[in-house]
Amino acid sequence: MLVGEKYLHVQSKIDEIAVKCGRDPKEISLVAVTKGYELDHVMSAYDAGCRDFGENRVQEVLDKIPNAPDDLRWHLIGTLQKNKVRKVIGKFVLIHSVDSSDLAAKISQCSQEVGVVTPVLLQANTSGEELKHGLTPEEWTSVFGEVVNLPGITVKGLMTMAPLEGDEIVIRNCFSKLRELREDLQKMAGEDVRIPHLSMGMTHDYPYAIAEGATILRIGTAIFGGE
Repeated sequence: MLVGEKYLHVQSKIDEIAVKCGRDPKEISLVAVTKGYELDHVMSAYDAGCRDFGENRVQEVLDKIPNAPDDLRWHLIGTLQKNKVRKVIGKFVLIHSVDSSDLAAKISQCSQEVGVVTPVLLQANTSGEELKHGLTPEEWTSVFGEVVNLPGITVKGLMTMAPLEGDEIVIRNCFSKLRELREDLQKMAGEDVRIPHLSMGMTHDYPYAIAEGATILRIGTAIFGGE
């Protein structure tokens, strides 16, 4: 299949799985992950209707943005170092990978300097893997009060990654922990603040993520990889 056909196939599978899980497919957004792929290669997905694209590397996406269509929505899904925060402010519809309260504070500071409000997701380590970025659910709970009130940012939800080698039980446990954390933080935030999004699920595990309440899926290989 060509890239555009793969995108439409994945979108169809997402809709099908959502319905089977008793969910409205419109609640779930597909972010096509373009890491390592040239803009020309990914434009077939755009032509097929995709508008949300995710990048892991700051410099790679900054090189792509000037040549991309104006209505393409870029998501930063990879690790963001504090010394690169100023480069990304105003460039993304959503930063998925805020993995510490210090990074949130830096984004807040840089956003205020240029007079914008930056939408972010808080990255949680729900698998317990040492190499995974993000605070634990307990750590986010302890600092959430200060983070959610930072000026210049708006917390739109949470993000996590499940183990690549985990079985269904392990993977779904990671995703359910994120959903439960979101529920806890929503109670803390009160009715005036909405934190609706759960960014979780990639090519190998997105059906489980849908079943556990994902609102944003980050899928690259199933769309752009292979022949």
